[in-house]
Amino acid sequence: MTASTVMSPLSVALREGTRDEHETAERSGFVEQLLAGRLDRAAYADLAAQQLVVYTALEAAGARLKNDGDLVFAELTRVPAIEQDLGHLYGADWRTQVRVLPATRVYADRLAQTADSLPQYAAHAYTRYLGDLSGGQIIKRMLQRHYGFTSEGIAFYDFPQIHKLKPFKDVFRERLDALPLDDEARAAVVEEARLAFRLNADVFGELGAAHVR
Repeated sequence: MTASTVMSPLSVALREGTRDEHETAERSGFVEQLLAGRLDRAAYADLAAQQLVVYTALEAAGARLKNDGDLVFAELTRVPAIEQDLGHLYGADWRTQVRVLPATRVYADRLAQTADSLPQYAAHAYTRYLGDLSGGQIIKRMLQRHYGFTSEGIAFYDFPQIHKLKPFKDVFRERLDALPLDDEARAAVVEEARLAFRLNADVFGELGAAHVR
């Protein structure tokens, strides 16, 4: 195999192959307004409620696949942190107050289907966890700046078991790149990641309809 025919690492193919979908999700009215400080804590609380449903499904899929690859990290588990945030945002009875949007249910249903497919799970883990470790840290700072959060209410964005984020992200990418996938399977991973971003954008769209005036 010559140098010109060597395939790019899967992590690179994912970054390049999902660029348009990623930018579309980031440019949603809800995200832009939230990060500009033009919404309120209720809007963020609604987002957190949707995240709980998404990550519950994602981490249930990961639990089923944890012996089928090296992409499931205990350090990345988000559900307990989201539940802690919801308790702060809504109060002790938060489970009776939160709602689940239709787009969130569709997203969670798709995630449930990935529990039998490591490549599909890899696509969703890439879009969620690497996003949390990267752009998510910017979101955290914007929430602190505009809405007065300290640490309570935004524990979702803290990874206390990860001491340095960049080396951890490098390990995640290395394991992603090491997955034994042929060309067809790699293409399927990229396409699933595109879908993940579209599903996320749909959730943002419904949040925007509820909170952006």
